[in-house]
Amino acid sequence: MFEGLYLTPAVATALFVLACLAGYRYRAVWKAEGPRWQLWLYGLIAAGGLLVLGFVPLAGGGA
Repeated sequence: MFEGLYLTPAVATALFVLACLAGYRYRAVWKAEGPRWQLWLYGLIAAGGLLVLGFVPLAGGGA
């Protein structure tokens, strides 16, 4: 079903940076006891990005 699904290194890097920034914002909102909806938003973005990075393979250069 998803045999042709790969991440390029540039997309994987951008996704990693986005997940890190979302995790940082999650922690900042959590420490400030901010709105719950922001916790959910940043938490889901961070978790989703890291799950995609963990389970979608990178496109390789050879083999």
